[in-house]
Amino acid sequence: MRKTILCYGDSNTFGYVPAGGGERYPEDVRWTGVLQEDLGDAYKVIEEGCSGRTTDIDPPGVPWKNGRSFLYTALHSHKPLDMVILMLGTNDLKRSFHRDEKVIAASMKGLVTGIQSYMEEKQMKMPKILIMAPAHLDPHVEQGVFGDDFDTLSYEVSTRLAKEYEKLAKEMGCMFLDLAPYCTVSPKDGVHLTAESHIAAGHRIAEAIREAFAQ
Repeated sequence: MRKTILCYGDSNTFGYVPAGGGERYPEDVRWTGVLQEDLGDAYKVIEEGCSGRTTDIDPPGVPWKNGRSFLYTALHSHKPLDMVILMLGTNDLKRSFHRDEKVIAASMKGLVTGIQSYMEEKQMKMPKILIMAPAHLDPHVEQGVFGDDFDTLSYEVSTRLAKEYEKLAKEMGCMFLDLAPYCTVSPKDGVHLTAESHIAAGHRIAEAIREAFAQ
């Protein structure tokens, strides 16, 4: 039976073109599209990326970008689900939120707990959950077009986030994948993945998924 995978993330799941003014990479470049092509017809990959989405913060003026608030709608709309991929945390790094890696990981734990409790009640079958640590911000992000949002501390926290996410995954019985060894953000804005990184991520994630469902 075809496996259904929900990819829940922010602008780097949406496919935001670096410094592109909101433009989006084509489907065959976005990591979700590459993932679908790599996995083939035995899987259905659902894109659920929203630029600016946080783990559980209401961004000023756009509370609908709170990842916790919309999560249950996404789960309910697309169930039954065999896997949920979570790639969030980048927007939590904004200087205005004053969050470190431990606080962000605690918020990610809230998302995982939410998925597990919701699916236990509504689906009767627990999907696999893959927590992905996003690529690091560029060390010079403060000098780029998003310099008002991210600073040097944002970059430093981004480099420490994978360790906390990995610990969380082990604690919660989830899969974990760190994208930093495979992906880099563009120096054009210091936040968004290059086209090459989208493609590399899609193929690496496909490997992890095939391994998970082969067990």
